[in-house]
Amino acid sequence: MSKVESNAEPTIGRLVADASRDVSTLVQSEIALAKSELKVSVKAGGVGAALLAVAGFLGIMIVVLLSFTVAYFIVMAGLHPAWAFLIVTGFYVLLAAILVLVGIRMLKKVRAPQKTIETSKKIPAALKGKSAKASIRA
Repeated sequence: MSKVESNAEPTIGRLVADASRDVSTLVQSEIALAKSELKVSVKAGGVGAALLAVAGFLGIMIVVLLSFTVAYFIVMAGLHPAWAFLIVTGFYVLLAAILVLVGIRMLKKVRAPQKTIETSKKIPAALKGKSAKASIRA
């Protein structure tokens, strides 16, 4: 290039190419940053999930041991061991039935996100430059 051409204003094509290159570099940098942040988060999340799993296992063990304890206390009160363990088992059956009924009742309350569905249907028309009313009439 000559000295005259380098001092001239850049062309629109050159500006678009530069902007495109800069956007591409920015996106690549953001992706690299996100990857590095996610590595740290995933590692911490994995350790946290493992600790929760161990705590859950210990909780199950506690419930089992507590169940035996309650049954043996009932035996100490004078009831036959079979009846004592049957009473503890019956308690768990009753608790499970209550939890199932409450869970089913809560699941029946789940509804589709109507407002989100309605607004997402308007996006294609908005991208085409049409108003929402025009797309409904069409």
